[in-house]
Amino acid sequence: MTGPTTPTSPLRNPARSPARAAAAPEAGAAVAAVEALLDRLAADPARAGALLRGVPGPAAGDALRGRAALAHGLLELRNGPLADARELLRLAAALLAGHDPVLALDALLAAAEAAWSAGDVAAHRATLAAAPAHGAGPLEDYRAGMAAVMGGSLLRGTARLRQAVARTARSTDPGLLLRGCLAALVLGEVGTARDTAARALALARAGGRHTVVPQALEYLAYTELRAGQHARARAHAAEGLAAACRARQANTAAQLHAVRAMAASVEGTAEECAAHAHAATRTAVPHGLGVAHTLALWALARADLAAGRPAEAVARLGPLVRRSPRAGHYAARMLAVPCFVEAAVLAETTAGVGEALAEFTVWAGWTADPQAPGQLARCRALLAPAAQADRLYARALDHHDRAGGEFERARTLLLHGKALRRGRRLLAARDRLREARTGFERCGARVWAEQAVAELRATGEATPGATGGGSAGRAELAALTPQQLRIARCVAEGCTNREVALRLSVSPRTVEHHLRNVFATLGVRSRVELARLVDCRTDGPPPGP
Repeated sequence: MTGPTTPTSPLRNPARSPARAAAAPEAGAAVAAVEALLDRLAADPARAGALLRGVPGPAAGDALRGRAALAHGLLELRNGPLADARELLRLAAALLAGHDPVLALDALLAAAEAAWSAGDVAAHRATLAAAPAHGAGPLEDYRAGMAAVMGGSLLRGTARLRQAVARTARSTDPGLLLRGCLAALVLGEVGTARDTAARALALARAGGRHTVVPQALEYLAYTELRAGQHARARAHAAEGLAAACRARQANTAAQLHAVRAMAASVEGTAEECAAHAHAATRTAVPHGLGVAHTLALWALARADLAAGRPAEAVARLGPLVRRSPRAGHYAARMLAVPCFVEAAVLAETTAGVGEALAEFTVWAGWTADPQAPGQLARCRALLAPAAQADRLYARALDHHDRAGGEFERARTLLLHGKALRRGRRLLAARDRLREARTGFERCGARVWAEQAVAELRATGEATPGATGGGSAGRAELAALTPQQLRIARCVAEGCTNREVALRLSVSPRTVEHHLRNVFATLGVRSRVELARLVDCRTDGPPPGP
């Protein structure tokens, strides 16, 4: 239910405003300066900011001061702290209310969207409530729909938002189209949101709207990410980053870094994911960009999952998905719940899982997000007894087939294959794991494909590149004690710490102690890396009784 940063409305041309005629003669210099500022805002935001700090003075009328506050607020929305942008935009709306009601509504909607991006629920709701009803157009549908959804009136709110989506689809204004895209994202209509963002981008390019192009690329990349099209999302986010840098839009750049981190957690390297996540948080934290910060942390957690480090993923995701002062953005946190449930089950911890899944179940019941039903069934399968898990995994795969998106389907196959292997149903496990490997390879998720290969090797199936029994591998393994070697081989087979303890008749704490020493001795950081190094088919003492 989340969206990227906010669509900023285009400023009306002050030359066509009654403000020029109404301004006192002594305000003439201020009028000219503000008009010059509005023209220059797109080309040189730094220079625009300097001008804004000097004009207009008290002699200028409310209309002129309102336009200056609006320009300053939009500048902060792109480059500064969102709280500052929100207050400037609210001031602009108050000053413009008696002179240009439509522009005042634009200012209030921009203020509300600053609160949305920051994750400030109270400010978002209050700003939407303060905006007056304005005719029966798409802007009013958008305002009323968002206000109703944020107030908990989902049925009424989603109906108005669908009207907004339908009406904005006929627009030729890129800014209005981006609002329609955000409305579609709130509804979970990801395909519609993607098409709307693509149309906004085309119109912004054709019309020379250079300051809107980075935002349109941001929206398009985000909708592709939601649709599971990670390669396209990465390409559009890279293009958007370049455009945001040219337009000096620091906040848009931070959001695009977060999108690139999310894409890299699927089809890139851990280093690439971390670099973009840290670039996003460098701006997101001081500027209060709640969406970007949440996406960056989620990306790092998903990279931990890809590398076989579920405990680290739980540590990152737990605060994000739970209701607490440290929770992630109120919309983005729902999207991260399936990752949290998966990580918690793999790490053998249940703290907070029931509460998070209950909230996700409610959200999945009303959103149109195509991935939600499959993800919900997968979460339930992870938590279900073995006798019920097969049916739930099959249901999840049916949902994935209808929704599309190779990555989510392959994740479900991988988790089902792991469960089957641990239940000693090796033939069925191999079928699932082979299909998971193929799915990950098809969408470029190389690290995730290696996880499937490691699981296949644990079933006893020879896989290409399974050369852990070479001389280098034997030399490293020779540094382990016999007990450490037994534990390492069990872990490489895919056993949990509890399963290893049962097989070797030791306590789980003893297994954890030895496993830490194994990781340190071999220089590996995850169970997946350990499985690559340890060839379970080499000669040596058996894993245990």
